[in-house]
Amino acid sequence: MRAIGKRGLALWCTMIRTLIAALVIGLPPAANALDPPPSGGEGKHLFILSGQSNMAGLRPPESFTPAVVAAFGKSEVIVVKDAHGGQPIRRWYKKWKPAKGDPPKNNGDLYLRLLTKVQTATRGVKLASVTFVWMQGERDARERHGAVYADSLKGLLQQVGDDLQRPDLNVVIGRLSDFDLANKRYGHWTMVRENQVAVATSHPRAGWVDTDDLNDGRNRKGKIIKNDLHYSAEGYKELGKRFAARAIGLIRGDSDESPADPKETSP
Repeated sequence: MRAIGKRGLALWCTMIRTLIAALVIGLPPAANALDPPPSGGEGKHLFILSGQSNMAGLRPPESFTPAVVAAFGKSEVIVVKDAHGGQPIRRWYKKWKPAKGDPPKNNGDLYLRLLTKVQTATRGVKLASVTFVWMQGERDARERHGAVYADSLKGLLQQVGDDLQRPDLNVVIGRLSDFDLANKRYGHWTMVRENQVAVATSHPRAGWVDTDDLNDGRNRKGKIIKNDLHYSAEGYKELGKRFAARAIGLIRGDSDESPADPKETSP
């Protein structure tokens, strides 16, 4: 083949540049940097654990973190926990309102603390998925706020998803145990318990875990407990395993593995 001259080479380069420009113009626009990646995509998996005393009693390194690390790899997992015993959902949900009367002024103060922890742990990190694990409701049952609990929990989940820009937020809810199924000590116990399941089953990316068998045995102080408000030492380990299993299933898109209908364990 004859060698091309300088003029021919220049013409050839011009044609190549024109072709590349045409291809670039035809490409779809780049994704917004704030757009969340699809669940299960490239990036780390964030797990946010929050709630009141039974979440406070959970020690992620005992069972939760090892399970999610085994599923996704140590370098691909971020676990953030912030829980406070004896606190109502209004300390997290900023728009909480009672059935009657005016809302208190400190709504959402614990949520702001949690959000700060999450933002610190994920700064500059690309996330493949975000899972919110919630274990709370005892205080609302005691204060008889069961009538507004479902809307409050839905609002909280929307709040988390909006603030983290994750419309694909995964949610795992720990249902209240069988501590007071007769509603003698905590008047709205079964109401809150049923609302937790209702919210989980109506949410497109949520599941719930059973805790009815976790409050029997020996607690961390060595005391034998039966249907206690809090869980046994082994119960907390099992709770972590159940949370992890449900979270992993949601991330992987497995079929619903939530427990049986709550009526089966009601009085």
